[in-house]
Amino acid sequence: MKYLLLPIFLLVSAVSVAAQGANVAFGTIRQDTGLPVEVTADNLSVDQATGTAIFTGNVLIGQGEMRLSASRVLVVYRADAEGIARLEATGGVTLVSGPDAAESERADYNIDNGIIVMSGNVLLAQGRNALSSDKMSVKLSDGTAQMSGRVKTVLQTGGDN
Repeated sequence: MKYLLLPIFLLVSAVSVAAQGANVAFGTIRQDTGLPVEVTADNLSVDQATGTAIFTGNVLIGQGEMRLSASRVLVVYRADAEGIARLEATGGVTLVSGPDAAESERADYNIDNGIIVMSGNVLLAQGRNALSSDKMSVKLSDGTAQMSGRVKTVLQTGGDN
């Protein structure tokens, strides 16, 4: 009888996740947002008047163990020109931290509060498990993420199927 209830429990759990959102771990490290940000790209355009830079073509950003890639990244500098305030990545965004990877259409990284918000067809891969949602917010200081908006996952039952 208890084996018959397991699929019902898993179904109810999956429906609950889809309706409410999900808190998940992301990466295996706590990210130090004070580390330097290294950017590599095919092209760079700087606008001194607005305090922005646009990197395009095979953009790869590294900060500590974290990697973010996209086709375009807008870098917004602080008003005092003392470092980066935020990054806005668009076009095939991939974020990797430790063994975890996430993909989306867009990612906004606020350097000061250490939060990355990924939006648009978010897919998070963690080993054999995957979750999808409309939006995922990653808090780099403690390596946690909050997924919201039609969260969907397939729960592994432990079998070798």
